[in-house]
Amino acid sequence: MTETTIHHFINGALRSDEGERRAPVYNPATGERTAEVALASEAQVREAIDAAEAAQAGWAATPPLRRARVMFRFKQLIEENHDRLAELITREHGKVFSDAKGEVIRGLEVVEFACGIPHLLKGEHSSNVGTDVDSWSMQQPVGVCAGITPFNFPAMVPMWMFPVALACGNAFVLKPSEKDPSVALLLAELLREAGLPDGVFNVVNGDKTAVDTLLTDERVRAISFVGSTPIAQYIYETGAANGKRVQALGGAKNHMVVMPDADLDQAVDALMGAAYGSAGERCMAVSVAVPVGEETADRLVQRLRERTEGLKVGNGLDRDNEPDMGPLVTREHLEKVQGYVDVGVSEGAELVVDGRNHTVAGHENGFFLGGCLFDRVTPEMRIYREEIFGPVLSVVRAADFDEAVDLINAHEFGNGTAVFTRDGDAARTFAQRIQVGMVGINVPIPVPMAFHSFGGWKRSRFGVLHAHGPEAVRFYTEMKTVTARWPKGVRETNTNHFSMPTM
Repeated sequence: MTETTIHHFINGALRSDEGERRAPVYNPATGERTAEVALASEAQVREAIDAAEAAQAGWAATPPLRRARVMFRFKQLIEENHDRLAELITREHGKVFSDAKGEVIRGLEVVEFACGIPHLLKGEHSSNVGTDVDSWSMQQPVGVCAGITPFNFPAMVPMWMFPVALACGNAFVLKPSEKDPSVALLLAELLREAGLPDGVFNVVNGDKTAVDTLLTDERVRAISFVGSTPIAQYIYETGAANGKRVQALGGAKNHMVVMPDADLDQAVDALMGAAYGSAGERCMAVSVAVPVGEETADRLVQRLRERTEGLKVGNGLDRDNEPDMGPLVTREHLEKVQGYVDVGVSEGAELVVDGRNHTVAGHENGFFLGGCLFDRVTPEMRIYREEIFGPVLSVVRAADFDEAVDLINAHEFGNGTAVFTRDGDAARTFAQRIQVGMVGINVPIPVPMAFHSFGGWKRSRFGVLHAHGPEAVRFYTEMKTVTARWPKGVRETNTNHFSMPTM
């Protein structure tokens, strides 16, 4: 059987090159190699940038309302292709089908936000700031923008970026993860069908060669990135050194504090979904539970043990008997996460539930790992300090509320956190004191809606502006301020002024 090759989308058409390097694409549930993806050369990436640069002026000059109409049509096409997109996600990433559908919806919400961007592109106007002088501001496109996105959300994270960039009048080059590249190409086809002019949106599949070309080409004015912290820091530093504006979202170690007064059933339900949903491959996954007090911890761990042992793991496309959790994305990632479990055991943490060496009948070659639960984890352990990005939940016991807050604030990451409590004062104090970018109160995964902005603190984000929402409009536009005076009649004298104008 001839293996399918996944190519690039440049200037409105699929593009290939027989000399391209290739990387395998797998179905994580079966372990089967289903396709290969072409890895773009530097020349091919520059070809995509050429197309974006050629389309930039015309798209920027297109009235914002017309750009919004393309977004409206794109929104409709996503809705019509919802199941098709979700099935592609599950086949290449592994998350269960209902979770993949939810991912598409969260991306669609940003498209809906982008449909209203003409309102946010209005400037401010001041009449008569001086005698017969008016001032106003204009929001104009930055220019060619690029997005570099991770494997865990092949639809949602790209849609955090390009709909806002496009609606603001920018051309865009997307470099998706080579692990699950098909969704990006389908989105490109839907944009073309929606009426987006050729060259305004381009997709290049690739590895570090593609990334470095985007980072160093002077025609790329802005870079958006989501991924691990070491790469986020590299993207930020390299992009900034090459004169680009950069937003780079990095890793996380998200904590959920369970107070003694919390509804424990609600807290356990929340932890199960937040820790093990999508096999823990989420930057907003809760990977640390922090029960306050020994009694709370004992009760919590007992309930988590029962629920974790009962997790149903299987093929995410089994819609008649959908599992709770699918496989990890690649065999290499599976081995990495299992290695972290080994480290936790060697460091002395108590492995309450061991999900290693998990097999699924009929899918023995799939990249499956059962849910893992550690108790009595301490801040010095690697499984606490480092992002595991798998279905591994660590319980770190805190003696009191202050110790729980101090624990979270001491961590290098500050992406998301949550507190479960019935006490309004405790919740309010937590929200005020915690040094984390996104906070949930009885909400385990506090991802903001599209009309708010997403981003963490500390080493979870590099750059000033956050993703989607109003902050993204500011990221993808440049503000220009105009000050104007129209003289009345013919000037009687030609007087030169050399001092600072003061009106």
